[in-house]
Amino acid sequence: MLNWRQKSIARSQLKLAIEDTLDLGLPSTYTSEFYSQKCLAVFERLYECYPERDAGVYAEPG
Repeated sequence: MLNWRQKSIARSQLKLAIEDTLDLGLPSTYTSEFYSQKCLAVFERLYECYPERDAGVYAEPG
């Protein structure tokens, strides 16, 4: 999505997708605080590495 970092709906959808994914993958013994920290860490990493569509540290050189 273009300009995803500037669109609150896009950021919210990404956060929900991260939470859903980690909720399925993390052991149930983790605390809600730990879960929240991991969700935030994943979001921050994506925010940092993917500034725009088809751009970022993992994008193939064009």
